[in-house]
Amino acid sequence: MSELITAELVDLDLSATTKDAAARSLAERMVAAHRVTDLDGFLADVAAREAQMPTGLDGGIGIPHCRSEHVNAPTLAFGRSGAGIDFGAADGPADLIFLIAAPAGADDDHLTILSGLARRLMDPEFTAALRAGTDPRAVAALIRGEEPPEEPEQVQVETGKQEQVGTGEETAGGTEATESVPFRIVAVTSCPTGIAHTYMAAESLAAAGRAAGVEVTVETQGSGGFKKLDPAVVAAADAVIWAHDVEVREKARFRGKPLVDVEVKAGINRPAELIAEARRKAERGEIATATDTDKASGSGDGDGDGSGSGADHAHFGIRLRTYLMSGVSYMVPFVAAGGLLIALSFAIGGYEIASAKSVADHFVWGEADSWAALLNQIGSAAFGFLVPVLAGYIAYGMADRPALVPGFVGGAIALTVNAGFLGGLVAGLLAGAVVMAVQRVPVHATLRGIMPVLVIPLIASAVVGFLMFIVVGKPIASLQNALTDWLNGLSGSNAVILGVVLGLMMCFDMGGPLNKVAYAFAVGGLADPTPGSLKVMAAVMAAGMVPPLAMALATTVRRRLFTKTERENGRAAWVLGASFITEGAIPFAAADPLRVIPSVMAGGAVTGALSMAFGATLRAPHGGVFVVPLIGEPFLYLLAIAAGTLVATALVVLLKGARRTAPEAAGDAGADGSRVTVAA
Repeated sequence: MSELITAELVDLDLSATTKDAAARSLAERMVAAHRVTDLDGFLADVAAREAQMPTGLDGGIGIPHCRSEHVNAPTLAFGRSGAGIDFGAADGPADLIFLIAAPAGADDDHLTILSGLARRLMDPEFTAALRAGTDPRAVAALIRGEEPPEEPEQVQVETGKQEQVGTGEETAGGTEATESVPFRIVAVTSCPTGIAHTYMAAESLAAAGRAAGVEVTVETQGSGGFKKLDPAVVAAADAVIWAHDVEVREKARFRGKPLVDVEVKAGINRPAELIAEARRKAERGEIATATDTDKASGSGDGDGDGSGSGADHAHFGIRLRTYLMSGVSYMVPFVAAGGLLIALSFAIGGYEIASAKSVADHFVWGEADSWAALLNQIGSAAFGFLVPVLAGYIAYGMADRPALVPGFVGGAIALTVNAGFLGGLVAGLLAGAVVMAVQRVPVHATLRGIMPVLVIPLIASAVVGFLMFIVVGKPIASLQNALTDWLNGLSGSNAVILGVVLGLMMCFDMGGPLNKVAYAFAVGGLADPTPGSLKVMAAVMAAGMVPPLAMALATTVRRRLFTKTERENGRAAWVLGASFITEGAIPFAAADPLRVIPSVMAGGAVTGALSMAFGATLRAPHGGVFVVPLIGEPFLYLLAIAAGTLVATALVVLLKGARRTAPEAAGDAGADGSRVTVAA
C-alpha cells in the first residue's frame, strides 16, 4: 500500500497545458519508476478510457485512469497545475490531476486503495491540503492516507462493500435519541472501469445525505466485485437511487420502491438533486415496477454485469437502441480481428486465397500462400461468430446472463437458414423477449436457484429455435437476399443517395448510435461479401474519416478560430482521422456543436456519395488509409475523402469566422456609432 505513490510520482508544478500532455508527463514518471512498461501503449489505453467519458470532476479535479496490460504495479501519480487543464468538467479546468494506473488483472486490495482515493477527493479538507502542500514527500504521504483519522461518524465505503450514513444523533448511552425515523435511501453506483467514478458517486451521495439529514446506504458495484446490501436495509428503504453506467446487478431486490435512475456522473455532480427527486417520488407514491427492475434473473438472484446505460425504464425506442448497441459493441472486436486478418491474407495471397485448402491438412512453412491461407482461415473463423455474438449480446442487454444461450443459439440458426445479419438482430430481440417473459412467471422457492442456469436457458432456447427455424427464419432470409440483390444492383443516382445517407449517419454523432448503425450495416455485408456490400463498407469508412481530418485541417489553416486546447487536439486528429477513428472530432463537436456537426455531416455526405459513385470497394472493416492497398479504385477513393474533408473544413471555418466577426463588430461601436472600449 505504501508504494502506491511516492515523492517521485508527485509533480507540484505541472507545466502541461492539455490533458494529453498532462497524462504523458505523469506517465513518464511512472515509466521512470518502473511501474509502466510501454509509455505509448499505456497512454493509448488512457486515451481510450477518456474517449468513453471525460474524467474531469467539479471542484478542479481531473482523474484520467485505466486498467492496462502495460502496468506492472498499481500506481498513482499526482500533478498540480497552476494554469489549470481542461478535463471536461462543467465548472472549468482542473488543477489537481491524478493519473491512476491499474494492471489488467488488478486484485481487490489494490482496487480498494484506488477507490479510497476517489472517495477522499470529495472531502474539501483533503483537496485543500493538496493545494497547499509544498513538499512532494508530504503530499505523497497525504495521498497514501498518512493523516489524522476522520470524524467517528463518517464511515468510509470499501470496495465491494456498503456505506451507511446516519444522522449522528445519538444519546450518551449509544441509543437513538430522535423520535422520528429519518428518510432512508439505498443507492447503487457503478461505472465501466470500476476504479474511480463508482466510489466518487458513492461518497458524493453519502455526503449529500448527511447534509440533508437523510440516511443513505450505498452498494458499490465496482471492478473488485460487490457485496449486496442487507435485505433488511433494502426493505426498510423509502427510495432507491441508481447512479450507473453499467447494468445494475440483481435489480429485482428494489422492486416496489420509488426509483431514480441516472448515469454515474450525475451521482457525483448533483447528488442533492437526486436525493430531492427520490423524496418527491416517495411523496407522490411513484414506485418501480417489474419492468424497471426485474432483469437479473427469473428469481432476482442472478449476478450478471450487463452493459446497460441506466435507461431501462425509459421510452421503448431508447431501450431498443440500448439493446442493439450492446450487441454491436460486443461484435466490434470480432469484426476488427477477423476482418483485418482476412484483409491481410488478401494482401499477401490475393483474393483467390479464400478458396485455399484447409491449413490443418496442407501447410508449408516456407510458402507465403500457406501463411495467407492461415490468416484467412483464422479471420474467417472469427467472422463466423459475428451473427451469434450480435444476437447473444442483444439478448444479454435485455435480460442478462440467462439470455446468452438462447441468443447465441438463435444467432447460429440465423446463419444456418441464411438469414444473415438481419436474422441475428431478430434472434437477439426474440431471445431477450422470451427470457423476460419467462422471468415473469412465478415459481416455487425451491426452483429459483436453477431458473437462471437451467430452466430459463432451456425453455428460451427451445422457443427461439422453433421461431427461427419454423416461423421467421425463412422470411428474414428472403428479405436478406432481397437486400443483397438491391445492393448489388445499385448504380447511378440510387448508389449516390445511399452514399449520402450513410455519410450523414456516420458524421452525425461520431461514434454514437447512428454512427454505429451505419457501421453495423456495412460490417454485416462483409460476413457474406458481394460487390454491393463492399461498396457500402468503403463509403462508410470514407465518411467516418472526414470529421477528424476536417477538424485537423481547420485548426491548421485558421488557427485563430480555435482555442489552444483545440489546436492541440487538431494535431492528434490527423492520425485519428487517417486511422478511421471518427471519435477524434468529438472534442470539437462538444465545444461548438451547432457549427461543427452540420459542417462535418455535409463533408461526410459528399464523401459517401462520391465513394459510391466511383464504385470504390473495401474488404477490410477498419484501418483507414492503412488498408488502401485493399481498396478498389484507391485513387478515386482518396479523392472522395479529400473532397469531403475540404467541404467540411470550408464550412466550419466559414461558420466559426462569422461567429467571431459578429461579436467583434458589435463591440466596436456604441448605439450612436461611437467607438466603445471595454476595459478587462
